[in-house]
Amino acid sequence: MSVATMRAVSQDDLGGPDVLKVVTLPVPEPRMGEVLVRVHAASVNPVDVHNRQTGVFVGAPPFVLGWDVSGTVEAVGAGVTLYRPGDAVFGMLPFPHGHGAYAEYAVGPARAFVPKPPELDHVHAAAMPLAGLTAWQALVETARIGEGSRVMVTGASGGVGHLAVQIAASRGATVIGVASTANLDFVRALGADGVIDYTAADLSDAAGDLDAVFDASARHAAQALDVLKPGGILVSTLPHTLAPVEEDAAARRVRAVGLFVEADRLGMTALADLAAEGRLVPTVAATFPLEQAAAAQSAVAGPGKTVLTLA
Repeated sequence: MSVATMRAVSQDDLGGPDVLKVVTLPVPEPRMGEVLVRVHAASVNPVDVHNRQTGVFVGAPPFVLGWDVSGTVEAVGAGVTLYRPGDAVFGMLPFPHGHGAYAEYAVGPARAFVPKPPELDHVHAAAMPLAGLTAWQALVETARIGEGSRVMVTGASGGVGHLAVQIAASRGATVIGVASTANLDFVRALGADGVIDYTAADLSDAAGDLDAVFDASARHAAQALDVLKPGGILVSTLPHTLAPVEEDAAARRVRAVGLFVEADRLGMTALADLAAEGRLVPTVAATFPLEQAAAAQSAVAGPGKTVLTLA
């Protein structure tokens, strides 16, 4: 490669946004089965902030955060037949140990990426992988929702939730979105059949008898049990939030499970197909250049995702 070094956002200490700094690092080389991607955009997720503060999934610093990547293939490792240099791709670096998206180049398994549909620019494509795969794996693969399912999504205006509402609607489910007052119209526009303002009403004010609750906000596990029918399922994005309700869930014959997202080419392909059909549209609340990663992680943006952009 003609470029031997790259800019990246790293940290030497755990802590607040001020620990993030732009550094110069060697460009990684793709090994067997890997591709090197020139990053055009990388999204910011709550798990990035959590690891900046604690290193819970990534260990001690220094490290480069970020899992969502949209860009173009720069080079391929031995044995890779899926892509060639110049191909536009997007995907999620293997979670949690494959982090490194806050950089000009990122390397990951070829099959962690899929071709970027032309209907998505790089900014919107970068907003989708981690959040979209979380929603897909929760609703489609774990809860197995489909035509006629009755589903509730909490945090329905957030990064995961706003994609979950659209995925559930695309599967033919009846969707109830839970959000704050300011975001109810946004959630309706996503395709929700009904909305609940969690600041003014309890989740049990819903019709009840639901097949699935996806607690994308990880704050409503106890209330979710009141609206699920026997045989229903509660899926949370934070498994530890389910411990206080496990006994009650079992007594009500409700399955309560926590999910951590996994890199998955089949899921990414399904998301890309929905995006190409116009049935899954990521909302980007704000963009920041790579150098402003600290500001991006601190931003209190509107509905949707925050994305880092690279020239």
